Amino acid sequence: MRILACLTAALLGAALTLPNPPKAAAADDPSWQACIGKTTAPGDRVSACTTVIDGKTETGKRLAGAYCNRGHGLTEKRELDAALADLNEAIKLDPAFACAYTNRGRVYAFKNDLDHAIADYDEALRIDPGFALAYNNRGDVWINKGDLDRALADLSLAIKYNPQLSVAYGNRGFVYYRKRDAAHAIADFTTEIKLEPNVLAYINRGNVYRDAEQLDRAAADYGEAVKLAPTDARGWRNRGMIRLFQGDNKGGVADYDKALQYDPADVYSWNNRGQAKLRLGDKRGAAADLRKALELQPDLQSAKAALARLGG
Repeated sequence: MRILACLTAALLGAALTLPNPPKAAAADDPSWQACIGKTTAPGDRVSACTTVIDGKTETGKRLAGAYCNRGHGLTEKRELDAALADLNEAIKLDPAFACAYTNRGRVYAFKNDLDHAIADYDEALRIDPGFALAYNNRGDVWINKGDLDRALADLSLAIKYNPQLSVAYGNRGFVYYRKRDAAHAIADFTTEIKLEPNVLAYINRGNVYRDAEQLDRAAADYGEAVKLAPTDARGWRNRGMIRLFQGDNKGGVADYDKALQYDPADVYSWNNRGQAKLRLGDKRGAAADLRKALELQPDLQSAKAALARLGG
């Protein structure tokens, strides 16, 4: 059955906290405000920062900030080459701009160029040794490179320098989970949830409870994920799996019905619902689900075996 336990740490650098904006722009220029605004949508940020850049009213560090923020907006739109060009320009304009290095490192990470990502986070931390976001993001790269000890060290430093950085607790919790340290993983996911409740945090903590055979707690966490995001299939299918573990086949089928409504391409939901229907005596429904699972993944042995028991 499927296990969902992957956390990613894709945070923008603090380009949104550009210091000392020009007084006239801060008071009067809506484009500048949208360019640096924390809640500006990515497309709107790109447009606003473009207006600032093309207006040629800013120079030096402020112009670097506009390029950095536009680079962030482009990254969110996954226009990575354009984002990289903007962040290169930001660094050219202000070689001591730690945020630009952090944001460029994030682009390299999205491009799976992990060594360049680490080099940029290293430079950001050389410039600003207390930059929590850079520690968090470098920790994420170490996770992706499989170096859990370095990841743990960086994520602990991120938390040291910013104890309110919720994603760092989530990422460190995932490292502890990978290290099979359930107690510390649960503690970190719990802190993340207290700081910023989100679907992935509940699912990740639920996975730890599931592996520790605390099935009621796992089901409760997956249920919280469902409440937060009722159209996200992940909460439904994970809770459905727990219900099957607990022998509640009807409840499992109901959860997988929802999971497949929102993610009909998930092979394991078809397989698991088919297995549950088989246990409930619904041979026709079971066969249909198992055939769909094999259509999506022809080598799925559990579906093949169950279908064989039904006579093909």
